[in-house]
Amino acid sequence: MEEPKYRIRALHTPDTVTVYQAYRPEIGLPAARDGRFPAAWKRDRMTWIKPSFLWMMYRCGWGLKEGQETVLAVEITREGFEWALRNSCLSHYVRGHHPDQASWKRQLGQSPARVQWDPERDLHLRPLPYRSLQLGLSGEASRRYADEWTVSVTDVTPLAHDVHALVRAGDLAGAGRLLPREEPYPTPEGLLAHLLVQEPATETEKLKSPVPSVP
Repeated sequence: MEEPKYRIRALHTPDTVTVYQAYRPEIGLPAARDGRFPAAWKRDRMTWIKPSFLWMMYRCGWGLKEGQETVLAVEITREGFEWALRNSCLSHYVRGHHPDQASWKRQLGQSPARVQWDPERDLHLRPLPYRSLQLGLSGEASRRYADEWTVSVTDVTPLAHDVHALVRAGDLAGAGRLLPREEPYPTPEGLLAHLLVQEPATETEKLKSPVPSVP
């Protein structure tokens, strides 16, 4: 079955969803040790969370990029995750989706969360034809993420290094077996309606469209 272009795939339970972030050790290690973000974690700054483990690996270079050496799996409540989605807007202007740039900018300034749909990645971190959710949190959303929604914080840097080592050794099957089990997230009806970009029909699709009958 073909993967739809826009869909949230995540490790989730009936009550929680797991997202990934990467930090320098001074932030990441205390967060994993205490199960919550330390006071040094700036709650007034925008933070991006990613339900895709492999997209996180693409972003942090398997935990080898400077300042992103500690990879965290952050389990948060589904209630909080869905609140952020419900109160988010797209991070960029899309002609035909937004009435105009001015209204999009107003929405962006008023929303505590924003969404980007970036290409999902394979084990070689190459882009795939379907998209992965990136959710940016600021203001109220950022504070609630750190202090209300977080259920657990786990250091998964060793997992990142193990998967990377298997990929480098050419053992893609072994690497795949280590990946978190990310499955389609059951979004309530209408939750993502304001975040899904409708692509214009191609000429081929237009030709396939049924011709309306003449009454």
